[in-house]
Amino acid sequence: MGRIYLDHAATTPVDPRVLEAMQPFFSEKFGNASSLHSEGTEAAEALEKSRETVAGALGAKPDEVVFTSGGSESDNLAIKGFAYANRKKGNRIVTSAIEHPAVLNTCRYLEKNGFRVTYVPVGRNGIVDLNALEKAVTEETILVSIMHANNEIGTIQPLGKISEIAKRRGVALHTDAVQTFGKIETDADKLGADLLSLSGHKIYGPKGVGALFVRKGTVLEPLIHGGEHEKGLRAGTENVAGIAGLAEATRICAKEMNGEAARETRLRDRLLKGILETPGSWLNGHRTKRLPNNANFSFRHVEGESLVLYLDMKGIAASTGSACSSLKLEPSHVLRAIGLTPEEAHGSLRLTLGRATTAKDIETVLEIIPGEVEKLRKISPMAGMSALEKKRLEKQPHGHGRHGKACD
Repeated sequence: MGRIYLDHAATTPVDPRVLEAMQPFFSEKFGNASSLHSEGTEAAEALEKSRETVAGALGAKPDEVVFTSGGSESDNLAIKGFAYANRKKGNRIVTSAIEHPAVLNTCRYLEKNGFRVTYVPVGRNGIVDLNALEKAVTEETILVSIMHANNEIGTIQPLGKISEIAKRRGVALHTDAVQTFGKIETDADKLGADLLSLSGHKIYGPKGVGALFVRKGTVLEPLIHGGEHEKGLRAGTENVAGIAGLAEATRICAKEMNGEAARETRLRDRLLKGILETPGSWLNGHRTKRLPNNANFSFRHVEGESLVLYLDMKGIAASTGSACSSLKLEPSHVLRAIGLTPEEAHGSLRLTLGRATTAKDIETVLEIIPGEVEKLRKISPMAGMSALEKKRLEKQPHGHGRHGKACD
């Protein structure tokens, strides 16, 4: 049996068509886009053509797209850049409790530098509490940053309503769309976003390249200083090969997105139905308002990382979620935020589908997982514990160990 890769939320393989589009820029079209000679002009033309392609997928103008090294840099540029450029207007930022670490840690950094951040709670299904959000936005708030869809549990946020709350107060909205761009519609106007982050390696493009949509009139302070590249917002010679790859990946997604989303949704729903027949299992995140390719489960009395390793030995690549640190010992902040206990949060499994996933793959996974869950339950020290013992254990600090979590 060949390997079954179900960790597309962590990264995707580069599409052969993308690799083909990139190849010339490593050899015959190697020029620096800032040079005035023919080689430089050729690179500059490729850069601007790529910008047009990405902008088109966002319903934006080309000059509203800034190329970066990926989603994390885009998030940092959006949040820090906006905060520092607009701090005379206020020092408050509002975000959610389930954001990606690239957003949460950026906000925590700003808290150490004079800004105040409110972390809005979410419900059991992972949707932001809109009433709490509205109360959190004050006259001193300058930015709201809420992700389009969560990378762990797949819940899609009601960005239209969130945007309405922000706009009523004259507050800018940033959204991390790394998990949604190329999978579902990400028109910046329809979402009401002033800033939007995306990444290439989530859409079958190369790693190390991404983009930030910056609505015209939105002022940012650059993080990287040097030359006047990317309209002065990101100094450094552009990664033309990577950007061309991002553009080609974007073009393919725009063409194939609707059909692929429908196909993956069918496979995902089959996966949900089959897995949830396992006793002591449940779905994390919203049942229907979720990414087409995302399925996140918890299994009572099962340690998620052990399950990932067992599945790996069976030829299935999966994840427990995203910690963005292989040494992070705490249970998922996302699962804790939706109300799971530490034990329940440690028993999670994330399966994310992709273009190569087949119906046969799903049936194979459904044949294997129940048996592996049962094996782990038989050796689980939690299974035979009393409620009091479990409560005591949950209060104890976690021991050291290796967490097999990918940075998404």
